[in-house]
Amino acid sequence: MNILEHRALRGPNYYSRYLAIFLRLDIGELEERPSDTVPGIVERLLGLLPSLQEHRCSVGRPGGFVERLERGTWAGHVVEHVAIELQNLIGFSVGYGKTIDSYEPGIYNVVYRYRDEACGLAAGVEAVELVTRLFHGGEIDMPAIIDRLKTVRDAHMLGPSTASIVAAAERRGIPHIRLSDENSYIQLGHGHRQQRIQATVTGHTDLIGYGIADDKAWTKQVLGDAGIPVPHGRVCAGVDEALDAARDIGYPVVVKPLIGNHGRGVSTNIDDDQALREAFGIASHRNPAVIVEQYIEGEDHRLLVIDSKLVAAARRRPAHVIGDGVTTLQALVDRENQDPRRGVGHENLLTQIQLDEQSQRLIDQQNLTLQSVIPKNEIVYLKPTANLSTGGTATDVTDDVHPEVRYAAERIARLVGLDIIGIDLLAETLTRPLEEQSAAVVEVNAGPGFRMHLSPTHGNGRDVGQHVIDMLFPDSETDARIPIVAVTGTNGKTTTVRLLSHLLRQAGRNVGMACTGAIEIDNHVIMRGDYSGPQAAAIVLREPTVEYAVLEVARGGIMRRGLGFDECDVGVLLNIASDHLGEHDIHTLDELARCKTVVIDAVRQGGTAVLNADDPRVLAAQEWARGDIIFFTLDPDSRPIRQHVRDHGVAFTVHDERIVMRQGHVEAEVIPVVDVPITFEGHAHFNVANALAASAGAYALGLSIADIQMGLRTFHPTPGQNPGRTNLIDADGMKVLIDYGHNVPALEALSELVSCIPARRRLSVASAPGNRRDEDLFSLGTLLARMHDVVYIYETDARDRAIGEAAGLLRDGAESMGACRVEVVLEEAHAVDRAFDEAGEGDLLVLLIDDVEGAIDRLKGRRFAPAATDPNGESP
Repeated sequence: MNILEHRALRGPNYYSRYLAIFLRLDIGELEERPSDTVPGIVERLLGLLPSLQEHRCSVGRPGGFVERLERGTWAGHVVEHVAIELQNLIGFSVGYGKTIDSYEPGIYNVVYRYRDEACGLAAGVEAVELVTRLFHGGEIDMPAIIDRLKTVRDAHMLGPSTASIVAAAERRGIPHIRLSDENSYIQLGHGHRQQRIQATVTGHTDLIGYGIADDKAWTKQVLGDAGIPVPHGRVCAGVDEALDAARDIGYPVVVKPLIGNHGRGVSTNIDDDQALREAFGIASHRNPAVIVEQYIEGEDHRLLVIDSKLVAAARRRPAHVIGDGVTTLQALVDRENQDPRRGVGHENLLTQIQLDEQSQRLIDQQNLTLQSVIPKNEIVYLKPTANLSTGGTATDVTDDVHPEVRYAAERIARLVGLDIIGIDLLAETLTRPLEEQSAAVVEVNAGPGFRMHLSPTHGNGRDVGQHVIDMLFPDSETDARIPIVAVTGTNGKTTTVRLLSHLLRQAGRNVGMACTGAIEIDNHVIMRGDYSGPQAAAIVLREPTVEYAVLEVARGGIMRRGLGFDECDVGVLLNIASDHLGEHDIHTLDELARCKTVVIDAVRQGGTAVLNADDPRVLAAQEWARGDIIFFTLDPDSRPIRQHVRDHGVAFTVHDERIVMRQGHVEAEVIPVVDVPITFEGHAHFNVANALAASAGAYALGLSIADIQMGLRTFHPTPGQNPGRTNLIDADGMKVLIDYGHNVPALEALSELVSCIPARRRLSVASAPGNRRDEDLFSLGTLLARMHDVVYIYETDARDRAIGEAAGLLRDGAESMGACRVEVVLEEAHAVDRAFDEAGEGDLLVLLIDDVEGAIDRLKGRRFAPAATDPNGESP
């Protein structure tokens, strides 16, 4: 089997509303070998993956997939289920999948859900290899497969602390965006409502407070000055200074680097000069400045304060083993590491115990070796600190915290100035005030780990991630999302997106807009190019000033990557017409319509779908629409519109040459059509429809009729406001119309406007990408010839065709009409210059081009030939 395409769909897509992996698979000769022709395949597969017995498949009950295997199914379908189950085996609960025949024999589109993108992709690769070996009777090393997938998981998964915050956000319906694969840098929410975290450090974490927590001497000074008990000590630059400090303080002491974390370089209970020299070497390896301080008797406790409230407390014990009277210390450590709760790093509840030089020092202090047999019930500590990351254990004691201890913890958070703080407290117990016992704060932590509180070794886990979300988003009634408008259709997307963005900006909103041409933030162009896909959506939604996102959604983006967001407030479906058929297994208009309905299927509960009631396929697509429906139409008397309005639905239409809003018995005038500049006094019917669609979208977002009227009145078909879309320019006695129409439906709509513009001759410069079908290119050529007297054909993007092939098909179509002069000039700029040389006074030059700015620059100051006259002095 060969993988032809393999990618993650990052949002609702053609196949699913879920995040999904798309795998286009050529199963080769296995097309002739369904599973029922392979002896023993069911037993062997269930032996490798017994949990496949639970897969329901299309049968709809546990064991359904096994029934399909026994009846006979194809290798691609088996790959789907194996890829799903491999993810389950490494800790990601997924269940959705589907395998779809393509138009090519032996080629299948396999789609399955994922939770971690890297793991989902890796599971697909492993599944293809496993199933290939399965069908051919090859060896399959299942443990090795799982180990490889766990390696991918561990390299990409969020740590438990960050994951707990993200999970709490998801429960609140707050979206998250992973901003870096290298660390836990996460955006929660969208646009101006977003908050960002990096592990457990938030965007509100005070920089000074972070610095205090990072400097242990500074911490002690701040807390000590405020009367908080802290151990006596001082910072030392050399071992002799450290020896002097220890003698002044009195043994035993603690030695630790001035700046550090996770207990690295810390040595405790140092009771002589030699041990201090060794401990100083360990600490100074981490940081040249070393603290020597008083050793405090007591249990190690971690107090977690979030938003000035104590939310969790844990008693920690360093990594240790308990003797049984017969087993050596080394064997006890090995046995402890076999505990299934222990893993590498943060993969499990506990971390494996790794013996190091500090471990050896502690063992020596207890007059033991690794070969010593440890007496029954005797505890041997193997680490100087109780960090979980070094193998320690934790017991939840949140319910046992004395009110005075709680107050002290919350006061410490305020003194240091951190919104999230972990306080390391040595104390005999948390059930009595600190002044009544041996107790001291030895350290505070910015960005503390949550694992010990989420899943303590003993006691109840605490959902501390929820406290972070409640702090960052205190008003549960205020959504962390910003309104998203997604606009799709075959034609008119860019104009509708730009117009709707203009309506919002005129009403005082900060808008992030992405379309074919540019990304604009707050009316500033930040990127130029084709931004009609999920990458553009991510860029807009990450922008901190954006209050509304208006996004053009093209079918290519839907098929290649999905929408790039999980839901939208308004989904606009403009029209369905023939374009790009044959790509991504979209061969019919009905399949294209299903692709476009992804946008209205992604409308959130309480949102709105805006639909073109004049397009039969769009009208039929309302079965996919979520939320309320607003129709727009040029035919106010159509039966669906009359029924919709009678049912108190909203419709935007044209009545008596005015744009109006209708609902029930109400008809509210918005604006006369002639006062909407992009309609060219109503001659550009396609832009009347676009104006209706934008008005409906704006109304769905809460704009008033007055807001909409002002926006429609002030949006002009100029290169500044709507570049490359029906820009009509007067140039030295002739007119130039610039547009982006590259398909038959777009040109048919444009032809109405072209025919209404008086002209001596009509000339055009046109092209179409090579990924159109032959018949589409030929038809486009015939239409160009019907609309114009002279056509210059260039080639914009050959795609997989030979150079000149697409232009040749356009030329053949145009020449088939007979009455039009046709020239092929492959370079766009040369074709435009050729048309400039040909055009003269009174002509209309229609430029269907990509480089709008370049053509306009060359047009500036250009002189054109006067109209020719006959011998009697009259123009022909």
